[in-house]
Amino acid sequence: MSDNKPAKAANKYPVNMTETPFPMRGDLAKREPKWVKEWQDKKIYERVRKAAAGRPKFVLHDGPPYANGDIHIGHAVNKILKDMIVKARTMAGFDAPYVPGWDCHGMPIEIQIEKLHGKNLPVNEVQSKARAYAEEQIARQKADFIRLGVLGEWDNPYKTMNFSNEADEIRALGQLLEKGYVYRGLKPVNWCFDCGSALAEAEVEYENKRDPSIDVGFPFAEHDKLAQAFKMDKLPHQNGFCVIWTTTPWTIPSNQALNMHPEISYALVETIRDGAPLLLILAQELVESSLAKYELEGKIIATCSGADLTEIRFKHPLSSLHEGYDRYSPVYLGDYVTLDSGTGVVHSAPAYGIEDFQSCKAHGMQDDEIIAPVMGDGRYASSLPFFAGMTIWEASKPICDKLREAGALLSLKMFDHSYMHCWRHKTPIIYRATSQWFASMDNTPKDGRASLRETALKAIDETAFFPAWGKARLHGMIANRPDWTLSRQRQWGVPMAFFLHKETGQLHPRTSELLEQIAQRVEKEGIEAWQHMEAADLLGDDAAMYVKNRDTLDVWFDSGTTHFTVLRGSHKAQSTYPADLYLEGSDQHRGWFHSSLLTASMLDGHAPYKALLTHGFVVDGEGKKMSKSKGNVVAPQKISDTLGADILRLWVASTDYSGELSISDEILKRVTEAYRRIRNTLRFLLANTSDFDFSKDVVAVDAMLDIDRYAIANMALLQKEILAHYESFEFHPVIAKLQSYCSEDLGGFYLDILKDRLYTSGVNSPARRSAQTAIWHITQALLRLMAPTLSFTAEEAWQFFASAETYQASGETIFTQTYYQLPPVADAEALLARFATLRTIRADVTKQLEEVRVAGGIGSSLQAEVLIKTSGDKFAVLNSFADDLKFTLITSAASVEQVASETDETVVVTPSRYEKCERCWHYRADVGTHADHPGLCQRCHSNLFGSGESRRFA
Repeated sequence: MSDNKPAKAANKYPVNMTETPFPMRGDLAKREPKWVKEWQDKKIYERVRKAAAGRPKFVLHDGPPYANGDIHIGHAVNKILKDMIVKARTMAGFDAPYVPGWDCHGMPIEIQIEKLHGKNLPVNEVQSKARAYAEEQIARQKADFIRLGVLGEWDNPYKTMNFSNEADEIRALGQLLEKGYVYRGLKPVNWCFDCGSALAEAEVEYENKRDPSIDVGFPFAEHDKLAQAFKMDKLPHQNGFCVIWTTTPWTIPSNQALNMHPEISYALVETIRDGAPLLLILAQELVESSLAKYELEGKIIATCSGADLTEIRFKHPLSSLHEGYDRYSPVYLGDYVTLDSGTGVVHSAPAYGIEDFQSCKAHGMQDDEIIAPVMGDGRYASSLPFFAGMTIWEASKPICDKLREAGALLSLKMFDHSYMHCWRHKTPIIYRATSQWFASMDNTPKDGRASLRETALKAIDETAFFPAWGKARLHGMIANRPDWTLSRQRQWGVPMAFFLHKETGQLHPRTSELLEQIAQRVEKEGIEAWQHMEAADLLGDDAAMYVKNRDTLDVWFDSGTTHFTVLRGSHKAQSTYPADLYLEGSDQHRGWFHSSLLTASMLDGHAPYKALLTHGFVVDGEGKKMSKSKGNVVAPQKISDTLGADILRLWVASTDYSGELSISDEILKRVTEAYRRIRNTLRFLLANTSDFDFSKDVVAVDAMLDIDRYAIANMALLQKEILAHYESFEFHPVIAKLQSYCSEDLGGFYLDILKDRLYTSGVNSPARRSAQTAIWHITQALLRLMAPTLSFTAEEAWQFFASAETYQASGETIFTQTYYQLPPVADAEALLARFATLRTIRADVTKQLEEVRVAGGIGSSLQAEVLIKTSGDKFAVLNSFADDLKFTLITSAASVEQVASETDETVVVTPSRYEKCERCWHYRADVGTHADHPGLCQRCHSNLFGSGESRRFA
C-alpha cells in the first residue's frame, strides 16, 4: 500500500530547535518502578556511601515504625521527610547514612498471633510465630517505603528483634540496675483489662466517657474529735456524714482514706433529711451548690480548716451493710484537693489512684495493707462482699444501689467527661496497684549525680527543636511524669531476665553478672533462650531458692534504647552518638523521643540526639481526621500507582509539616499541575543544552552577555536561600521558591527572552553559546536543588543532562553529587539591581501590550514597537540596553525617552508598519533587503549566511 499523505515541507530557513529524549509527560506511575529496580540492581545507595566516605558525618536515626499492617499516609510523610533530609545533607557535603529500622515486639503482634492461632499457646510458640509474623510485615512495609524513592540500607535494616539488639537491651537494663535507677514496688499503674498488662504513658489516650457522678456520705465515727475541731462542746446530734464526690463508683469498695486541703475552710452544716436531723461536712464555698444538688435546706453551724480535721476518722459508707466494709477512713491532707467541683473532700482508694497511693504511703500505710480487689481482667475478686465476680463497669449500678440502701447516697447524676483509654483497644483503663518494675524519676542514682528528671530536663535545654514549640511540650511531659513502669506482663518481648528470691522477692546478688551471661545466650538464640533457661543452669546450689521473673520490658524500652543497641551496637560503623537528628510525628513527644531521652539520660547523662524534628498528622482537605468509616483515607500506595511517588514527595515537601498536613484529590491535582510546570522547565533546559559540549563550547563568565551573567547571579542567590532552608529542615519554602523560579524567573522572564537568541542566532555563535553556558550552569544547580524532593525526576533528568563521562563518574546517579558551585559573577550585585528594575518596567510594558492586543491593535507582542517615556534611574537602566532592549521586551522595536518626573511616565505602543521576517517573526524595515532570500530580515540573513549578528546585553 502506498502512503498518499503529502510529505511535510522542510523548513526553508531552519531555526535551532534542539530536542531532548527527556519526555514531556512524566508518566511517573509507570516509569518510577523501573527506577526503583535500577537503584536496587545498581546498588545506588552503596555508591552514594562510597562517594561520601571520609566526609563529616550526619546521622538521622530512624524512629522505628511498628512491624504490623501496611504503611499509611502518615508513614509515607515520615519516611519522605527523612529521605529529603538525608539526601539534602549528603548533597551539602556530609556522609549521611540512613539505616531504616523496625519495632518488632509488643502487644499488637501478640494479639495478631492470638487471632490467627488462638489463645493460650505455649510461650515458645507465641514467640516463634510472632517473629515470623513480624518478618512478613517488615517485608511488605519495606517494599512500600522503597517505592517512595527512599534510599537507605534496606538490605541491612535494624530490627528490635535482632538477637544482638535483644541481647544489648538486656545489657542496657543491667546498666540501669547497676546505676540505681531500677526498683520494684507496688504502685498504681495504667492498666488495660484487654491487654492484661500495665501501659506506658504513651499508650494512653483520652476519649469521652459517660459515668455516674455521685456524692457519698461517710458516717461520723469520732464525734468528740469532730466537736473539738469545730470548736464546739459537743455535736448537736450523732447522725452525720463527711461528703465526697466521685465519678468512679467502682473505687468506693476500696476506699481507705479521705483527703482535704489544709487551708480550705470546711463547714458543719445542719439539715433535715427524710424527717430526721442530719449533719454534713462540706467545703464552705460549696455548701450552697451541694445542698441545692441534694434538694436539702440547711445552715452552717460551725467552720474549721482542713488542717483541724487531719487524722479524724469516718466510717466506710457500706459499713452498716456488711462486716467486710466495717473499717475507718481517716482524713489525710493533700494540696491537690480543689474547689473546682464536688464537695472539697476527695475519697482516697490507694490501689486505684496515684495521688491516693502517695498520700496513704506518706501516712505510713504498708503495701500489704492496701485493699486491691480488682483483678487483671477488670473483675472484682471473689472475696469482695456484694460485688464479687462483677466487672468494675457493670458494678457501678449495684454499688450505687447499696450506697442508697445504706442511706449514704446523697446524689447521682450521669456525667460526660474525658477519661483514659487504651490506644490499642480504645477501651477505658484504670490506675491499678500492682507489683511492677520502675525507673525512678526522682531518686538519686548510686553515683550521687542528679536525678533522672533533672538530667532529662537539662538535656532538653541542650537540644535544638524544629519547630521550636516542641521544647515546651516535651519539657512539660518530663517535668510532670510519674516513675516509668518498665515491666509488662506479656510474652512477645525482651525479658526482664532476673532471678528473684522465693521468700523475700529480692534480686539474686550476682544479678549483673547473670544478666551478661543471659545476654550472651540471647545473642545466639534470641529471647527464646530465656524461655529454655532454668535457674539451675546458672545458679547452681542457689537454684532451689530462686524463681525466674516472668515480666517483659515495656516495648518503649526496646525503641527507646536503640541509641545503645543500634547507634552503638548493631550499626555502630554507620553511626555517630549522639545522633544529629531524631524525626517523628508530634505524638512521639510522649513516645519515642521521650523513652529515648530517659534511657540515654540514665545511661549517659545526656540526650541521644542533638536535634528533634516534629511533624503533624495528615488530615483530609476539610481538616478532618482520617478514618476508614468516614471513607476519607488516602493510601500512599494508590497515589504512587496512579500519580507517582514524586507527586506524593512534592506534596510532602510543599506542605508546612509543623502543623496538620491536608491531602485530598483536589490538593493532589494542584500539586500535579505544579509538577508539570517544573518538568516543562526542565525539558526546555535539557533540550537547549542537548547540542552543548561544555568542554568545547563554554563561554567564560566575563565574556557572557549581561542577561546571562544576571541569570547565573540570580540562580546563585536562589541557591543560597534554598540551602539555608534545607539547613533548617524547611521544605515548603524550597518548593515555593523553586516553583516561582521556574515559572517567573525562568519561564516568565529569562527563558522567554532567551528563545529568540537560542533559536535564531548562529548555531555556534558566541551569543547562543553564552546563553547555553548560562542555562548549563543553571541546570547543574537546579537538578541538585530538586534532587532531595523530586528524586525520580532529578535522576531521570541527570541521565539525559550529564555527559557520558560525567554520568559514569557520578556512579550513574545524581545522589553522589554535591550542590553545584556556580561560577562567581564579579558584578552580581549591580546586575541583580539593574535587572530587577528592568523586570518591573517590563511588567508594565507587557500589561500595555496585552491591552492593545485585546483591543485588536496587534497580534503578538512582536508586531509592536514601544516607546517608554521614563525618568531618573529607570531611564539610565533602560538606555543601557541600547538596541537589545527590544529583545528583553519581546517587541520588534523599543526606544526610551527621558521625561522630567514619574507623573510624565508612560508607555506608547505602536503597531509595526514593517514586514514580518518569516524566520524570526520580527517586524523589521530590512526584511527583503536580500533578493536571494526576500523573506528574511538582515539579522537572520547574517546569522544563517554571514558572520552573525552582534548581541551585547540580551
